[in-house]
Amino acid sequence: MVPPETHVYAKRVLAGADGEADDPGVVGGVTVGDPARAPVRPGGPGRSRRFFTRSTSREEKARAVRGLGALGGLAGVIVALMLLPAACTAGVGARDSADWFLTEPEGLTTAGVPLRSKVLSEDGRTIATFFYQNRVDVPLEKIAPVARKAVLAIEDSRFYEHGAIDVQGTLRALASNVSSGEVTQGGSGITQQYVKNLLLTQADTDEERAAAKEITAARKIRELRYAVAIERRFTKDEILRRYLNIAYYGDGAYGIEAAARHYFSKHASELDLAEAALLAGVIRYPYAYDPTRHPREARQRRNVVLDRMIELGWVDPAEAEAAKNAPVDLKVTTTRGGCVSSEAPFFCDYVQREILTNRVFGETAEEREKLLKRGGLTIRTTMDRRAQKAAQRAVLDYVPAKNSAHKAAAEAMVEPGTGEIKALVVGRELGPDKERGKTWINFAADASHGSSIGMQAGSTFKAFTLAAALDEGMPFGTRLRAPEKYTPVGFRNCDGENVGDPSASLGNAADGEGGRSFSLVTGTRNSVNTFFLALQKEVGLCDTVKMAEKLGMRQANGKPLEQYPSFTLGFNAVSPLRLAAAYAAFGARGKYCEPIAIKEITDASGKKLKVPPRKCEQAIDEGVADAVNHVLSGVLTRGTAAGMGIGRDAAGKTGTVDNFSAAWFAGYTPDLAAAVWVGDPRGGYRHPMTNLCLEGRCYGAVYGATIPAPIWRQSMMGALRGTEATSFHRPPSFFFSKGSGEDRVQVPDVRGMKLGEALSRLRAAGFETRIGERVRSGRYDPGVVADMSPGPGPAEPGTTITLRVSDGPGREERGGRPGGGEPPPGPPGTPLPTTTPTLPPLPGDPEEQAPA
Repeated sequence: MVPPETHVYAKRVLAGADGEADDPGVVGGVTVGDPARAPVRPGGPGRSRRFFTRSTSREEKARAVRGLGALGGLAGVIVALMLLPAACTAGVGARDSADWFLTEPEGLTTAGVPLRSKVLSEDGRTIATFFYQNRVDVPLEKIAPVARKAVLAIEDSRFYEHGAIDVQGTLRALASNVSSGEVTQGGSGITQQYVKNLLLTQADTDEERAAAKEITAARKIRELRYAVAIERRFTKDEILRRYLNIAYYGDGAYGIEAAARHYFSKHASELDLAEAALLAGVIRYPYAYDPTRHPREARQRRNVVLDRMIELGWVDPAEAEAAKNAPVDLKVTTTRGGCVSSEAPFFCDYVQREILTNRVFGETAEEREKLLKRGGLTIRTTMDRRAQKAAQRAVLDYVPAKNSAHKAAAEAMVEPGTGEIKALVVGRELGPDKERGKTWINFAADASHGSSIGMQAGSTFKAFTLAAALDEGMPFGTRLRAPEKYTPVGFRNCDGENVGDPSASLGNAADGEGGRSFSLVTGTRNSVNTFFLALQKEVGLCDTVKMAEKLGMRQANGKPLEQYPSFTLGFNAVSPLRLAAAYAAFGARGKYCEPIAIKEITDASGKKLKVPPRKCEQAIDEGVADAVNHVLSGVLTRGTAAGMGIGRDAAGKTGTVDNFSAAWFAGYTPDLAAAVWVGDPRGGYRHPMTNLCLEGRCYGAVYGATIPAPIWRQSMMGALRGTEATSFHRPPSFFFSKGSGEDRVQVPDVRGMKLGEALSRLRAAGFETRIGERVRSGRYDPGVVADMSPGPGPAEPGTTITLRVSDGPGREERGGRPGGGEPPPGPPGTPLPTTTPTLPPLPGDPEEQAPA
């Protein structure tokens, strides 16, 4: 015997003809039997209803059935359903076929509904969205009750009374459709409509989408089985919530929350009666009732919904009439997907490429794209909006996007010790390169994250040679002669091969000067090319390359750095992001971290997804990094970027590429590092930066300090405004073992001067001063300087000069020396033999004294 429940479902299935539209996202099915729920077409009210009560001949009914067969095979659906349960599983008994129908289908899943993903800045601000369908999933309590009522009134007013299949509604739909000879009304309730939309959104291929839309017995039976299973799995409230979030509301808005934001610029929880009725009316035919395209038809449909709500007693008639008389008042907000409309387009593009290319997010490109555009992800990034805005403003202030010279600039900012990318800027809009001031290429990033092949880095690479020299124990005072021209011979790469061209001659055309000796300090400050070629040879080309590699450097195309003598002059093409991350390691006392842009990702359910891990390591010793910081700090005070300080401890290096084809500045504090490139995307050698004018500012030849350094200074000051300054650490005293590395100058003779005058004279010459114990002197009057140590002669600027003031002659000098005789021989002011000299401390460590 067939269970009573089976008979109920069999009866419901008999009424299964629907009139759902086949367009993706169009929700079909209106509960029939009510004038307000007949389909309405643009240009007029809905068709009149027809019931079995109409006088119709048997022949006319047969023609109607044949007509249904011509409409996508609906006749086959009806015939198949009438044979259920006997024919549903050919040759199987009624009980088995009933059991089959009531058994939950294999593979039934409610996952896969496309949800839009959002990209957030560090402070939680949305900077971009990605979606296949613009949908924002919200809980039922965040949908205004009047909106729920409006949808139920026009789509399925008996939703909370019937099961998966509305017997009354589908029977009336069948009657109307058979009587008219065409599909005029649908019989699907909200659960069935949810199922159909679910299958459509889960379809990945054209074949799957066609199968989800075809009007066949097989499809209808599958949907009905799914509907039965859905009703068993979820409460009515949950089904209604899912339906409201999956339905298509026209003009690219999927789900009621996205529709409310799009049409009215408000949340679904804030919808009023007229707005709710308008959205509820759109569901039946989203394209026909789209209020942005067909406002008259949308208004008519809205009023149909309001009439239905009055008929059901779900709204106050006076309130409904007022809503019917109101105009369709839209406040359209367009939600653009992707990075083009983002406030940080190139940072957004970096994040997008990270997800689309990293296998952490899926084995195939298709899986990764599906995750991003359909997964409803919340992507929390490292971007600091203050730093991003500061960098964008600085870049565009100096190199406007649509400048007549066609130059471009890019900047990357990285946090030392974490590798977090705080800002990523290209001084152009994200878009087609054929349009002036736009580009798809992210010049701030590597090819893997921006399609850029990189740019030659110029003298910024000298920092790696300096670091290698300090790592090998060279003190600051190490001096090498820098010739006017340098022939690059005697270099070996890491494979032990001789590299270099004896016929080549490298000089100092871009930075600095040659023809004399320099220390590590002065050679770096002046960015002397030939000095660094000589230093690289002393250190070893391979060791210099390995130092750069330890600090994360590689070519922008992903390949290892090329190894030639001009390595230290920066011929390798790299990205600002790589360079900023390397310099950030100096600021972090030798700790290098791979750049990262993503902190955390959660899916629509709040579950955390795996993201690329942080990769940090101690690349160089802390003391070596401290020494690098000490030397590079001088670039901003006495070197090629003098005057570019930012009011706190900072260090950096200029870079000028051959023939002024590009210019760089890379600099950092312990809190933030940044690298700036300025050049011509059309080719720097073909379009050098000489006699350059940019929006009212004209330059002769552009060096690293000309445009990149000011951009760096402005952006760093803006990014760090309001943050507490962190100081560099003092280098180990060993690095001062050969002095400070400053060029030696003449110490002025201040003996015989009054103390105040002597102090001023020495300080003006660049020396530090200290007052020692008073001394007895018959040669100098009391109160004037009688002794200085070290005495007059060459010394390094910054050396501490100890001054001793005369206290007048002693007893022996007043009365003469015992036994008579003259004072000890020597020039005036020679210390008495009994005077013990006090030597100045090393600049690096006040606790230690210089060796005697």
